[in-house]
Amino acid sequence: MTLLILGGTADGRQLANALYKTKRYKDCIDKQSQKIIYSVAGLVRTPKVPCQVISGGFSPFGGLSAYIQQQSITAILDATHPYAKIMSTTAVEAAKSCDIPCWRFHRSAWQEKEGDHWQNYADWQALTPNLNVFKSVFLSCGQLTQAQIDGFSLITDQQQLLRTAAQANVKIPSGMQWVKAIGPFNLASELELLKRYNIDVIVSKNSGGDSTSAKLEAARVLNIPIMMLQRPELPKADVEFSQLDDCLSYLASHYQSGSCTTP
Repeated sequence: MTLLILGGTADGRQLANALYKTKRYKDCIDKQSQKIIYSVAGLVRTPKVPCQVISGGFSPFGGLSAYIQQQSITAILDATHPYAKIMSTTAVEAAKSCDIPCWRFHRSAWQEKEGDHWQNYADWQALTPNLNVFKSVFLSCGQLTQAQIDGFSLITDQQQLLRTAAQANVKIPSGMQWVKAIGPFNLASELELLKRYNIDVIVSKNSGGDSTSAKLEAARVLNIPIMMLQRPELPKADVEFSQLDDCLSYLASHYQSGSCTTP
């Protein structure tokens, strides 16, 4: 069995590490000569995982389907970001065309709590027109496309703070300031940032997990509204997980049996 993990997330790294560091998974790999390949887009840094890593996507190999055939991949685990719609869709389609299973791990979405002031939006087109009333916007929503940037450039007399792990890959407008930062973040640092820039609204994706959840707590403390972009609809994977232990147990059953079929 050769498992391809589509990573780029803390969850993906944790899954890859667990398969090697937990004895019963490692024994299966060692004894049965089974293999794990970890894929990452390569935008930020090369992950520290104890298996083969490929960085930069599958275009150099002729696409994902071609890579599956070249490497004799027998299963895909999609552990990408919940908003990586293109990659998740490609994974399902490529797995189907190559007649292998595609499994998916996406952490559970955040849930609104008492004291939160969320405004939920399906997409940027619905969200952007509602930003005009704010003076200082904290964009904690990952990389922005040129079209999204163009929408912000039309808003005048507004401070815009963009925080990403890698430098913006498009030219940002003069009214927007970029801050490089890689999570996890804590409540104290998020409170300090929101106060320093006099933030009066946060724009966020509902990424889930603990790494960036401190901003939600900080917004609750300071009574700051959050414009929350809802998760995109994805094509169904063969099996889907939201708990790491469930995913690991499922993978272990396939390592132990040497099987790669979906029960």
